[in-house]
Amino acid sequence: MVVERRVSEVMTTPIRSVGRETPLQNAVQLMSDHHISGLPVVDAAGALVGELTEQDLMVRESGFDAGPYVMLLDAVIYLRNPLQWDKQVHQVLGNSVGEVMSQAPHTCSGDTLLPEAARLLHEKGTQRLFVLDEQRRPVGVLTRGDVVRALASA
Repeated sequence: MVVERRVSEVMTTPIRSVGRETPLQNAVQLMSDHHISGLPVVDAAGALVGELTEQDLMVRESGFDAGPYVMLLDAVIYLRNPLQWDKQVHQVLGNSVGEVMSQAPHTCSGDTLLPEAARLLHEKGTQRLFVLDEQRRPVGVLTRGDVVRALASA
């Protein structure tokens, strides 16, 4: 029965990962070669620190938008706080994974039951949950497709 199954039984392994310093083009090539829509980003100890997704790459390719502004006596007044542009500028101009990645990856443990994992996927609006061990190292990934395949095999 699907309800009794744990994430560790249906997750995808092995998992491919990149570091913050990985050149962005290398990570994009890895995603393309292996048909992966998101990669975990790990530190030197292998602990999860972020994720690089197709969405992060779409932001980069779509360019920077300074937002609405008004002109007053030859001065430009931006209606959006320029101090908040920092992340978007880094995403557009970044050349390494660390400059483009999201810093809040969605995770779960291998002991999580599938209904709970499915709820997390739905509520967080994400395509994947990185499955972590006790040291926060990724040991697998659970995708929406994994959940669907588990339901189909029940």
